[in-house]
Amino acid sequence: MSNFLLFGLLTYLLASINFSIILFKIFGKGDPRDRFSGNAGTANVSRQLGKFWGLLILLLDMGRAVAVAQIGIWFLSVPLVPFLGLILVLGNQRPIFHSFRGGKGVAGYLGFTAFMSPVSAGISCLAWLVAFGLFRQTFIGSFFMITVLGLGTMIHYSWDWTVIVWAVFTMAFIFYAHKPNIMAFVKKK
Repeated sequence: MSNFLLFGLLTYLLASINFSIILFKIFGKGDPRDRFSGNAGTANVSRQLGKFWGLLILLLDMGRAVAVAQIGIWFLSVPLVPFLGLILVLGNQRPIFHSFRGGKGVAGYLGFTAFMSPVSAGISCLAWLVAFGLFRQTFIGSFFMITVLGLGTMIHYSWDWTVIVWAVFTMAFIFYAHKPNIMAFVKKK
């Protein structure tokens, strides 16, 4: 139990380090949360600094998530590992080091799931591409991606009930973080 709590806390602290906010400070560009979606995630960085920097943030977020998944697999019992995915998303969304305003956690959850179930991660990327191609909205693509990632996690762990709980909560937090996108989209229509 102490490992569970310790790794949960460490995961939250690691996820609270927002690479895009740090990158913007290094370049003297202010805060990525001050423009466009008000988010510190990959898509908003791409809009403001370009696709190269957005891709860099995506890879950094995914890399951190892969490391968390690997450490979780080494030190925790199998049904508890997806709990770290939930904490990773929460740390990204509500980072203690950045006034509790961060990203949405999509890239982190993608990296986390990619380590455990690369097939699910690949399918989720295809789902994102198809949804984006149809709707031309990154957040709608993310909904499809997150659904595939959550289901992939559940399947990978043979529908273990604790894994289902962690995966459903993770998906719910990511979907809820997109509420402003949904509201803006509905308002446009």
